[in-house]
Amino acid sequence: MKFPTSVCLSLMGVVVPALRSSAFVAPCHRRIATVYGVGGSRAPQSAPCRNLRRRRGSVVDLNMIFGDLFRGLMNDGGAFAAGIDYSALDHPGPELASAAEAKNVLAKSERDPTLELATFAGGCFWGLELAYQRIPGVVHTATGYTQGREKFPNYSQVGAGATGHTEAVVVYYDSSQITYGQLLDAFFGRVDPTTVNGQGNDFGGQYRTGVYFHTAEQEALARARFKDEQLLYSKPIATELRAAMSFWPAEKYHQQYLEKRGQNADKGAIETIRCYG
Repeated sequence: MKFPTSVCLSLMGVVVPALRSSAFVAPCHRRIATVYGVGGSRAPQSAPCRNLRRRRGSVVDLNMIFGDLFRGLMNDGGAFAAGIDYSALDHPGPELASAAEAKNVLAKSERDPTLELATFAGGCFWGLELAYQRIPGVVHTATGYTQGREKFPNYSQVGAGATGHTEAVVVYYDSSQITYGQLLDAFFGRVDPTTVNGQGNDFGGQYRTGVYFHTAEQEALARARFKDEQLLYSKPIATELRAAMSFWPAEKYHQQYLEKRGQNADKGAIETIRCYG
């Protein structure tokens, strides 16, 4: 993991200010961050560290500092290192996890090949999932993490910016009832595609927006739609348009989050989606 010599890194919601070598001395503190776990629970995490001396006329090796920090967090357990039990998820979670572990990107459901897949990232995945749950022809949805480097990412790691993933929603849809173009309608009707790395009150690389195509047909339709959308804005479109990568399902807690908290997920529902319960 490489970092620039001047950084502003967000660790589990705790911002580490930019550091420069000319005046940087790091005391050795074992307690380094507060990790926000599932449900907002707070779990203080610690990691081994070393005394770092000032280097006259040279740059402090921030790669070493933050590399040690992340390795310590990953090895010490807690929310940051907690694994996800994919077998405990409802369908399509286990299917998606198995495909990700095999480095496969599904175009159709393995359990029901009549259903096609589409992936979208629109900021916080809770609200975007509910929007797709309401659409006739959408049979299954799942929240998760995609377009990142690491295997088996969890919410704390993704939120810390440690894996490069974005929060996303996979949609399993019946193309005899709804088209990919209509799924794009729902996406662009919900996001501001000119916002860089965020939507609404949520900002960070994990909230960047994206349309991630699973087939050549989806790619062609999406590229044409992006051109049309750009005509509507004076600022450039910031939404990513890329081939879908491995999709790692999120924790069970995050699946159908808003529906479980009382918001209407019926097909055709039009009530305003409240993104935080």
